Amino acid sequence: MITSEEENQLLDRILAGDKQAYARLVDKHKSFAFTIAFKVLDNRAEAEEAAQDAFIKAFHYLKNFNRQARFSTWLYRITFNTAISYKRKHKPVFQSVEQTVITDNNLVESELEQHDKLQFVHKAMQALNEADRLALQLFYLNEFSLEEVATITAQNVNTVKVRVHRARQRLADELKRILKQEAITL
Repeated sequence: MITSEEENQLLDRILAGDKQAYARLVDKHKSFAFTIAFKVLDNRAEAEEAAQDAFIKAFHYLKNFNRQARFSTWLYRITFNTAISYKRKHKPVFQSVEQTVITDNNLVESELEQHDKLQFVHKAMQALNEADRLALQLFYLNEFSLEEVATITAQNVNTVKVRVHRARQRLADELKRILKQEAITL
């Protein structure tokens, strides 16, 4: 973990023209930037491209960065906005049933159960709107504080708190609906 003081020194070196310092910053944040882009776009290739573009934008606007906030929060906000722009520009690509590859499912029963649970949660998450889905992922999966989620999503902290609470309730309701529907079809 890099301290705020180390981060500021690194930013000073970058602004002075040290490209290696920016490479270090990119290495530190690339995984999470990709994760945010992927959560918005749900496409690996587009998420990689959006994350790269976000780093380019961050480098370009680094001199405008207000150091009262954390660099990571600022970068993730840029990544989120870039991914949203990509999503608006690119239409979804549908794959025909004839071209779908079916893989061999020689999984152990417990692995199948785990896979089913993840599939149900993923399906329920997809039923939520984009803002709710992102708020839950940032708060629960990425363990950001409510203040950090508010900064990343450009919302008031109280709004984020209410959004996370209501999104969690919607997720639970959606899971109940999916599981009830699944039980009926058995």
